[in-house]
Amino acid sequence: MFEPKPMVTRVAFAASDRPEAIEAMGRLSERYGKVAEADAQVVVALGGDGFMLETLHRHMDTGKPIYGMNRGSVGFLMNEYAEEGLLERINAAERALIHPLLMTATDVERRVHRAHAINEVSLLRQTRQTAKLRISIDGTVRMNELSCDGALVATPAGSTAYNLSAHGPIIPLQARVLALTPISAFRPRRWRGALLPHTAKVKFDILEADKRPVSAVADNFEAREVLCVEVAEDRDVAMTMLFDAGHSLEERVLAEQFSA
Repeated sequence: MFEPKPMVTRVAFAASDRPEAIEAMGRLSERYGKVAEADAQVVVALGGDGFMLETLHRHMDTGKPIYGMNRGSVGFLMNEYAEEGLLERINAAERALIHPLLMTATDVERRVHRAHAINEVSLLRQTRQTAKLRISIDGTVRMNELSCDGALVATPAGSTAYNLSAHGPIIPLQARVLALTPISAFRPRRWRGALLPHTAKVKFDILEADKRPVSAVADNFEAREVLCVEVAEDRDVAMTMLFDAGHSLEERVLAEQFSA
């Protein structure tokens, strides 16, 4: 028998350090009450896309849905800000379920760093010299040497962020693929990257790491002077983002492909 989902009546508010976000949190808390994040059914994130990612990371282990309202700059991942009818909007919201990437990076001291990325995992050269990377997919070497400023693996949700700026493809959320995109490739100059199954395990070996140091970045976590980096989708972790009806993340990603 179908059971309707419970109505959301308890929301917690979290704000970035921007003055407009802090002011909005105060007004909304007065209107809808103050609830601790641990006791809330939904967390309302007030800020920009960066703060939305921070909030998602903070609740990665709780599975608590996050509803963002834009009190920042870009706001691609956020809903429009409005104080009226917030509970009605949340209860009518469309859900986007996303799985992060898990980065496992080994540095020159043989220390292993693990971090999740909602948008992308990026490898970036640390000095004036180009990075040299060997790329393997599921244990098979697919490119012996890529000379570049770096490379990244992006999720569909993150495909409109750094990946798009690096001329990577925009990926619909339901496509079940990942984008592997070079950053300012020098050799092979015409390589534009690849689309990979979402189950793919990507490994980057850094060539000449002592001479051409590379850092690995998973959203806001950075490991420097890495030797190898492995990236794979973590299907054991699922996060829920809420979007106003008619303005789903799927629709936003689709519309972005037709923007000027």
